[in-house]
Amino acid sequence: MTKARDFVGPYRLTRLIRAGHSCYVWEAVKEDTNERFALKMLRTEEAKNRDEIGYLKHEWEVAKELHHPNLIRFYDFVTQYHAPFLVLELYSALNLKQVLREGPEPLAYLAEKIIHQTTHGLHYLHERGWIHCDIKPDNLLVNDDGNVKVIDFTIAQRPKRSLLSLLGFKQPVRGTRSYMSPEQIRGETLDGRSDVYSLGCVVFELLAGRPPFTGSSPNELLEKHLRASVPTVMVYNKDVTKDCADLIRRMMGKKRETRPKSMWDVLQEFRNIQVFTKKPQPPDFKLSDLDTGPVTDADALKQLPRAGSDAAENEE
Repeated sequence: MTKARDFVGPYRLTRLIRAGHSCYVWEAVKEDTNERFALKMLRTEEAKNRDEIGYLKHEWEVAKELHHPNLIRFYDFVTQYHAPFLVLELYSALNLKQVLREGPEPLAYLAEKIIHQTTHGLHYLHERGWIHCDIKPDNLLVNDDGNVKVIDFTIAQRPKRSLLSLLGFKQPVRGTRSYMSPEQIRGETLDGRSDVYSLGCVVFELLAGRPPFTGSSPNELLEKHLRASVPTVMVYNKDVTKDCADLIRRMMGKKRETRPKSMWDVLQEFRNIQVFTKKPQPPDFKLSDLDTGPVTDADALKQLPRAGSDAAENEE
């Protein structure tokens, strides 16, 4: 029997997909239609946090009009229950970071497809006036066929120069240290070439099995993005062609002017080169067969107030 606490409005929660520091992502079924969705829901302790609600609302504003096969689809932003949540397309696939725990080999035969689809999705995003600002393996869902969905538009921003930036004021620095462009680290005004840099870091990791820079402290890692020379991926994967390695290094140029001008240019360059000297063969298992560890929904379910309870009824 399904317990009343398993429901949030018309949605029955069936599986916890991911638990982040401020949000849960649930698989859910809409009872009246039996359609399956993903719900990105604030944790109970964050349900009244204005900043976190603002991030969720911003993500909805960015993504609600995006319609591309390589971007996750957003359907609704719901606030009338115990915690605000987004209703998203359910895409049952591991993220790239989870698969890379097994090394780059299981993904090698899909690498070109992953690169092309990710770049195509980001080109569409840029054409609609948004920079993602948090391109990383965790934010790329990849299914068994190598089809990609880019997720998480929480910190996406418009590539515009504000009066404050013209006067020398810095932007708030947000992102993921292993993949941030030098200008993002400095808090400068960003354009699409910042995502080009981050994607270069991701492609490096896809082919090498490790990010281009590591550090013993956060500051050391950021300093490498700012000043260290970009390593060649061929050191870690001898099957990668020089053309591909050189393109990655240009994508990760310290100065944005030295990078490809747009995601469309990146896509065309990748289409015109070979990534590997010898075509990789598929492994004898599917990506979905990988054991990425158990996920339990018991603790998360305990945080949800029972339907019809005072806690649920008093929430706006």
